[in-house]
Amino acid sequence: MADRIETFVESMMIRPTDRVLEIGCGHGVAATLICASLSAGSYLAVDRSRKMVEAAARRNRAFVDAGIARFMQSTLESLDLGEQRFDKVLAMRVRLFHDQPEQAEQLARRWLAPSGKLFVQYDEPERR
Repeated sequence: MADRIETFVESMMIRPTDRVLEIGCGHGVAATLICASLSAGSYLAVDRSRKMVEAAARRNRAFVDAGIARFMQSTLESLDLGEQRFDKVLAMRVRLFHDQPEQAEQLARRWLAPSGKLFVQYDEPERR
């Protein structure tokens, strides 16, 4: 799992000043990798599961305490971030991007800065 996430995050080429939004943060593995690359940037994660938001925030407590990372519970459909815009928006294994890709992309793109980029990857989790 970590190799898949590491490869995905590396492909984003995070810059120290990037403003990053992750949709569906899960346990916060990507958050840790992204935040480690940010010095003057910021990271915001949303997940519809309170349990995942709490787990991701615990895992990344040092970045939260440093003011680099924030975690919030919300669905993509109801997400309201006001005027915030992001240089990079990512979503990994977010089912909406598989089931309704046009709708999901439209919802995610509203948070992109004018030169921002959307990164999406969806594959089925391995069955154990």
